[in-house]
Amino acid sequence: MSVRDNDQNWWAQSLAATFAALNAAPHGLASAEAGARLARFGANRFRDRPQRPLLVQFLARFKNPLVIILLAASTVAALTGDATSSVIISIVIVFSVTLDFTQEYRAGQSAEELRQSVLVRVAVLRDDAVREIPIVKIVPGDVVQLAAGDLVPADGRVLEAKDFFVKQALLTGEPYPVEKRALDLPAPTTELLDAGNAVFMGTAVISGSATILVCRTGDQTQIGEIADSVMREAPPTAFELGTRQFGLLIMRLAMLMVLFVLLVNTLFDRPWLESFLFAVALAVGLTPELLPMVVSITLARGALRMAEKRVIVKRLPAIHNLGSMDVLCTDKTGTLTEARIRLERHLDARGRDSERVLWLAYLNSFFESGLRSPLDEAILNHGHLDVSAWRKLDEVPFDFERRRVSVLVDDGDSRLLVVKGAPEDILRLATQYEYDGPQALRALDGAALGDINRHYDTLGNDGFRVLAIAWRKVAADHPHAVVDDETELTFAGFAAFLDPPKDSAAAALASLAASGGAV
Repeated sequence: MSVRDNDQNWWAQSLAATFAALNAAPHGLASAEAGARLARFGANRFRDRPQRPLLVQFLARFKNPLVIILLAASTVAALTGDATSSVIISIVIVFSVTLDFTQEYRAGQSAEELRQSVLVRVAVLRDDAVREIPIVKIVPGDVVQLAAGDLVPADGRVLEAKDFFVKQALLTGEPYPVEKRALDLPAPTTELLDAGNAVFMGTAVISGSATILVCRTGDQTQIGEIADSVMREAPPTAFELGTRQFGLLIMRLAMLMVLFVLLVNTLFDRPWLESFLFAVALAVGLTPELLPMVVSITLARGALRMAEKRVIVKRLPAIHNLGSMDVLCTDKTGTLTEARIRLERHLDARGRDSERVLWLAYLNSFFESGLRSPLDEAILNHGHLDVSAWRKLDEVPFDFERRRVSVLVDDGDSRLLVVKGAPEDILRLATQYEYDGPQALRALDGAALGDINRHYDTLGNDGFRVLAIAWRKVAADHPHAVVDDETELTFAGFAAFLDPPKDSAAAALASLAASGGAV
């Protein structure tokens, strides 16, 4: 058995069971074994869609009913000695089909060159030594080393981790980094968001370092399953279906007209050959000979205009689908928003804007020496605040279980423990709150806690990511900070963060709405 053959929630297995299933070890694979697994499982890349020969792709363009009618008309014209008409019709057909085929072929080549433009290498333990190998040669059972800035090369379990944070927006759409640790999950989970012990192909390492055991590669990865559905042969577009139905209608009308003319002329004893030629001429007259060429030229011109805006059109009829959309389904992070967190609001316990809350948050983030998350960077962007009078004495770093970070600081007159973290945990540890600044403190009773939680819920409903800020005074002879110091805190307020929309988003949505599209 292998993890590849197991259920989709492979990260819920114990690490010992995963090693056994993969027949792997913490020191990695031997080169010979890795080669055998590469032959068995295939290269670590997504399955390519089978490509038909170019000649077959070109000839397939002649299946259009309008093209078939024109081919028939050209053939009849040639058989009846009207060579000029036959050549003109043939030139129109070939030009239209060639233009359509060439544009889509060139677009496909451009997309393929873009896909192959980057060759990623990764550090792997092979033969008890670290080696740099192409990502396509990674196999299940490999032990891979990752550091900040790396892309995760495959799905795998975390064996060792140090301040290891990964951005999973590619899969989850969330812009906030997620901490990954070496552990067995306490309870089985089916949610990828809860897989704190696993990393997934294509996600980015934001900070720290880790060693992972590769469990799934290529099409078996989470992103590979998505890519497989995208790579399937696309169904006909509405435009293609419409032109085909129109062509079939013209074909039926032409055939009925030919039969009707032949029948009428037969009843009046007209010469058969003359009647047939008249019927064919009538059928050709009913057929819009230039329509295929006009359609191809129009779509090709649209593709060129979109290429100027850095949009590759792989299928010309898709332009019509894009122009006739009525509902646009889009992700948010990095598409409608900047994927860059900003501190938008800093509120006290009563929901009022508070510079003191901002100052406390800045004090905490400025002296924090561990991992600085995008939330810390957003706080530190408020560089107008001056904390030069303060010096750091100690710190209780952030960890996944506590979900908070504390710094112990002193300015010569007072010594403060400033705490920043998840609102639920901070409020659980607080016994009082700032009613109107640090000089007006009140007990955090049930009524006050209810009001504060309502402010918190409002911020969450408005789309903000929220941190709680709290503090407590400590004795002047207290030189170190420990976890037990994070008690009897004074709640100061909330720092609310937002991934702001792009400047172009409003205009794009307004333009879409004006065109009749909904988001």
